Amino acid sequence: MNTSNICKPIRILGIDPGTAIMGWGIVDQSGPDIKPVRFGCITSDKTVSRDDRLFAIFETLGQVMRDFQPTECAIEELFFFKNQKTIISVAEARGVAILAMRNFGLHPHEYTPLQIKQALTGYGRAEKSQIQEMVRLICDLKECPKPDDAADALAVAICHGQTNRQLAS
Repeated sequence: MNTSNICKPIRILGIDPGTAIMGWGIVDQSGPDIKPVRFGCITSDKTVSRDDRLFAIFETLGQVMRDFQPTECAIEELFFFKNQKTIISVAEARGVAILAMRNFGLHPHEYTPLQIKQALTGYGRAEKSQIQEMVRLICDLKECPKPDDAADALAVAICHGQTNRQLAS
């Protein structure tokens, strides 16, 4: 039997960075087929110190990776924020997520919001609701994942799979 045409599945972790809520989503991809494995959010209490919040993100994301063993990972790049304080805290959380991925032995792939929208809808200026509906359709879910951060993380994982189809070939 020739096994060269059988697609080797890959497991992709997608991250939607944030400090208060960091979305994560894991999909399995085999050729063009993408199946959701699990998704969720890491939340942190605003009354806790910033370093404790960042450490909790690092620890929890590490546990997610140990539990689900992704072979690829992707994270959304930051886009322009009007609030400088917000962008700094999100950048810190994003850095912690990247560190957690590297600590697990993965090299994160980074995608802009425009690239994610383009990969899922074919249109770089798609609305958030359109992205969420595409996540629902691609993952064959009855409803859009909630909270939005989890759906956004799945979108990042799907984008990576769509952009790099040769990974599962």
